[in-house]
Amino acid sequence: MMRLPWFEYRAPETLAEAAQILAGEGANAALIAGGTDLLPNMKRRQMAPRVLVSVRQIPELRRNGSVLGAGVTLTEIVHKPALPLGLRQAAAQVATVHLRNMGTIGGNLCLDTRCNYYNQNYEWRKAIDFCLKKDGDICWVATASKRCVAMSSTDCAPALLALGARVRLVSATGEREIALEDLYNNDGIDYLRRRPDEILTELSVPSAPSNYWKLRRRGAFDFPVLGVAAALIDGSARLALGAVASRPFLVDRANDFLRGKALSDEVIEEAGRLAASRAKPMDNADLDLYWRKDVSAAFVGYALRELRGDDMRETRRRITRYQPA
Repeated sequence: MMRLPWFEYRAPETLAEAAQILAGEGANAALIAGGTDLLPNMKRRQMAPRVLVSVRQIPELRRNGSVLGAGVTLTEIVHKPALPLGLRQAAAQVATVHLRNMGTIGGNLCLDTRCNYYNQNYEWRKAIDFCLKKDGDICWVATASKRCVAMSSTDCAPALLALGARVRLVSATGEREIALEDLYNNDGIDYLRRRPDEILTELSVPSAPSNYWKLRRRGAFDFPVLGVAAALIDGSARLALGAVASRPFLVDRANDFLRGKALSDEVIEEAGRLAASRAKPMDNADLDLYWRKDVSAAFVGYALRELRGDDMRETRRRITRYQPA
């Protein structure tokens, strides 16, 4: 049995109080809402914060209107028809029902990067002399790399990137609003541009036709090994990819090509080729990396054909078990 390390638990009642705790504790503190990512990481000794700051009951983080509080659960998002379909599809495919009941949208956006050499227990990692992401000095996936290549594993971020979402970050010294794409670095260790004293408090989610397609070995609860999101913004399709780099990202070359174009079969095929050329999966996750790169074009095709109105329900049934209507 893997046990949690000792920690101090604090449950502030206001956002200001939580921000003050983070300001005082610095890197010794970690935020916890659902805990579905943080607590397993602590059990594996990948993280060992001395103070956990619970933000689950802070009212400002529970807003569930046109602006989403970061503490809204994934289950609540799935069952909120006013939200864009792509976001609800992404939330519906995160983990299991039980974890979606606990996990929050803010937590999913800040999800730790994953790697076969990192997501193991302490004894396993010690046996290989650890890795670059935690306690070691070598990346076992790319041994010559000076950068960790652990991959992004959030489902909701690609869907929100395609939609053009923005997020608000609050600290004891002020607040700032940024485009969601500016929250991420392409680095498996330093993957967020959120400072340790900042709290992701809310999301502004534009309304637009959208969808999300996820590749995973098991159709019930696996992390993505490929995520493709598409949205129709100002008359043009826009694509975002997840799980094929250390960050989720907008596919700029494909999006530039798609701007102003009708989604003909030829346009969709070329957009898939351009998107696949930007996918950089590594050999640190499930399924063959070369196949994952090749299949990116097919998944982009699914997303764009569904966006133009094609009936893709049978294809979805083959790939996943459940989608919100």
